[in-house]
Amino acid sequence: MNRWSDEQKSLRAAAQQAGEIAGADHLERDAAGDFAWDGWARLRDIGLFGAPFDAEWDGLGLDLPTTMYVLEGLGYGCRDAGLTFSAVSHIVSTGVPLHRFGSPDLKKRYLPGVCAGSLIGAHAITEPEGGSDVLGMRTTAVADGDGFVLKGSKSFVTNGPIADLVVVYARTGAAGALDGITAFLVPKETRGFAVGKPTGKMGLRTSPTSEVFLDDVRVPRSHVLGAIGSGFLVLDEVMKWEILCGFAGTLGEMQHRLERCVEQARSRIQFGVNIGSNQSVSHRIVDMRVDVETSRKWLYDTAEKLAAKQGVATDLAITKLVVSEANVRSALAAVQIFGAAGYSTEFGIEKELRNAVSGTIYSGTSEMQRQRLASFMGLHRASAAHGG
Repeated sequence: MNRWSDEQKSLRAAAQQAGEIAGADHLERDAAGDFAWDGWARLRDIGLFGAPFDAEWDGLGLDLPTTMYVLEGLGYGCRDAGLTFSAVSHIVSTGVPLHRFGSPDLKKRYLPGVCAGSLIGAHAITEPEGGSDVLGMRTTAVADGDGFVLKGSKSFVTNGPIADLVVVYARTGAAGALDGITAFLVPKETRGFAVGKPTGKMGLRTSPTSEVFLDDVRVPRSHVLGAIGSGFLVLDEVMKWEILCGFAGTLGEMQHRLERCVEQARSRIQFGVNIGSNQSVSHRIVDMRVDVETSRKWLYDTAEKLAAKQGVATDLAITKLVVSEANVRSALAAVQIFGAAGYSTEFGIEKELRNAVSGTIYSGTSEMQRQRLASFMGLHRASAAHGG
């Protein structure tokens, strides 16, 4: 989509302005690893957390591409990438599955708070030894009377330390089976539910992350999202939104970084000329521009296909690869263009490189995306010795 209505532009501008204010002290927060509670309040004020959800639940009722456009504006304006990451994670990890798969009673009870941002959401998927092997998860949910008892642990839970609601994925069937996983909405005050200490990270330090421990956590059957055994389908929907919405914010960051590098190349004089006169610098910036435009095309074209209910498995894997790796190249180029200032912690350029690396890991590593694409191309087939 290349043209946006005045209303859509206004929503994006509001997100950009809120982001500028919310991220004003990003350097101090990054150094301390502090979450921006005041920044979260700014995003609440503009209704950002209800962007893709129906007005019935106090949402804005935006479609997926428009939601992404607004989040792109947030990424452009906000230098606190951790805050943007936590905001998107809240929307897609809890809001999307609750809105799409929650019962009417569950939505009535929790979705208005999620849309308002007064209830903060997270999801618990990854396990200490599991990594990307979701179907091999060890956390179990055993039926018991009118509910389930959850037992296990999860790691690298974004928003874990601050979440009020956590969507927990647990095994209710055979290990490795597509219908063996179920998603549960678990309030943090549930008996037996515990959050570990915040996890130190290379980047996205202002987005709090932790382990979650489930010690015989009893959850009523009414807190199942979707049906028993449909957790993988719930997660598949969430991952589509996570990739598209999360990297829309990244696209905004890349656009802002490109503009700063252009200004730096025009204004910084070395040996009597601006540094942009040097081919090595100008070509880096041209490559940054190509990466921005390529990322934009993949993100919005894929969103349009998903909104039209077309298959997007291949598109999502390519989009994830293209945008996450382009962001790393962009951030590394910015460090080089700004030189010593880029390497210094004083200006925040090096922070953007640290943040960018995470995008090649979360939502499925680059290696996993390449494995998926190779499989889609028929390159991975079982040998005769393995029953193929």
